[in-house]
Amino acid sequence: MLKLWHQGAKKLEFEKALAKRALVINEALELYLPPANAYPPLIHQAMRYSIKGGGKRLRPVLVMAVAETVGGRVQEVMPAACALEMIHTYSLIHDDLPSIDDDDYRRGKPTSHKIYGEAIAVLAGDALLTLAFSLLAESGRSSPDKIVKVIGEVASAAGTYGMIGGQVVDIFSAGESIPISTLEYIHKYKTGALYRAAVRTGAILAGAEEGQLADLTCFAEQLGLAFQIIDDILDVEGDAAVIGKPVGSDVKNKKVTYPSVFGLKEARAKAEQAAAEALTALERFGGEADFLRQLIRFVINRRR
Repeated sequence: MLKLWHQGAKKLEFEKALAKRALVINEALELYLPPANAYPPLIHQAMRYSIKGGGKRLRPVLVMAVAETVGGRVQEVMPAACALEMIHTYSLIHDDLPSIDDDDYRRGKPTSHKIYGEAIAVLAGDALLTLAFSLLAESGRSSPDKIVKVIGEVASAAGTYGMIGGQVVDIFSAGESIPISTLEYIHKYKTGALYRAAVRTGAILAGAEEGQLADLTCFAEQLGLAFQIIDDILDVEGDAAVIGKPVGSDVKNKKVTYPSVFGLKEARAKAEQAAAEALTALERFGGEADFLRQLIRFVINRRR
């Protein structure tokens, strides 16, 4: 059912809706980023280079869509939505560095360190992370207690108990024989933690009830897992011209992935199972969650 949905008119309709939201986010990012000519200009140009490098903007889109699902307004969560994109972009800049994944291309363009050098790339990532928390502290008209709660959520998701923790285990598991539990940890935290934070940020700032927050958190965790498994699959069988970066990076770096452990067929089955569980988590919601349902189907069938 997930595969059949992603064909024809429904596919095009959703992609247009996603692109429209991404455009709104891009316009907001333009306002929140320091001007390219602000002193010292080099660092601000490097920040903008990576932020404006494209991408689907899924994390900020999730903040917006979840807020709408529980009755919130997009403009009131826009600073937080852009903050999540800045944190994601900072992590990509650092991931691409020679000391980690040593990738030369990202989204079809040379990576930050190939353009600006390693030192500026590191600092551009640091600057985006720092700016993100400044934006979180200015999250629209939300009450101070909600803002403080969201800052804590995002800090935890981005730190050693979240994304960075997952990255560390990923790096030191390369070339090793690891138990399934370690592979699950890597996926849950390296990618899933920021998806979880994006969903919970939108829900908390929009005033979600506890039951809604619990179901949306489950949705986020399964969506993040499905996304990362598909990402691993695309690194094996994707088209570099479509993905925007060379395939085979995981093999080159001897990374442990779902395809390397389970094979492509079973890995895809696990991604589809995670997507199905994400859909189940949305059962309490009506039509207001249709965009989230479509997003799951988009993720499971993506080609880039």
